[in-house]
Amino acid sequence: MSAERVVVFDGYCHICTGGVRFVLRHPVHPPFEIVPMQSDRGRSLLLKYGIDPENATTFLVLDGDRAMTESDASIHLISALGGIWRIAEAGRIVPKRVRDWMYRLLARNRYNWFGKRDTCYLP
Repeated sequence: MSAERVVVFDGYCHICTGGVRFVLRHPVHPPFEIVPMQSDRGRSLLLKYGIDPENATTFLVLDGDRAMTESDASIHLISALGGIWRIAEAGRIVPKRVRDWMYRLLARNRYNWFGKRDTCYLP
């Protein structure tokens, strides 16, 4: 099993960068490598997992041999922080189809609703 733990996120998205800052404030072991999708490594990972880096409407979480996107990635990443954050697993009671629909709605409208950063966030 691979020990790789990576989060590939949109460095221009305010929601995504806020999430990354939250994850960085709650360190875990082993830590997640945080990679903006606008970087060469981020683009390469997105392509490897079938995500168009020019039109990415999700982020990617790699944890060991698992690759997750959309709501599964969100739930996994938050619950991986441990402690009280494991309660995020309760989100799985909502059917995946509904969770992913809500995720995609937010992802499609993230720049319109929350604006876009002028520069790519590099943690």
